[in-house]
Amino acid sequence: MGTIILAAQQQGGGSMGFIFLILMFVVLYFFMIRPQQKRQKEIQKFQNSLTEGSQVMTGGGLYGTVKRIDLAANILEVEIAKGVTVRVDRNYVFKDPASTQTAK
Repeated sequence: MGTIILAAQQQGGGSMGFIFLILMFVVLYFFMIRPQQKRQKEIQKFQNSLTEGSQVMTGGGLYGTVKRIDLAANILEVEIAKGVTVRVDRNYVFKDPASTQTAK
């Protein structure tokens, strides 16, 4: 008799658990996935709008100025010091935080 009551309680709790799981996914989507997608779109927009002379930061943390853009190879030449240029894949270049702080 006790097992029948436990089975009935588990069946009722199962639908509640399913609703809780859906609710958790919705919260996860709006607080984690959606903002990350928005940030990724902004980064992609910045990378596509790069021009020579843009201030950038590489994925490795180097700050510099774009000197040349090779769209065919998707590579940028970034000057990190006077006369010192490095070749960087365009996907690893981000907006320079220092240039956005001074613009405000």
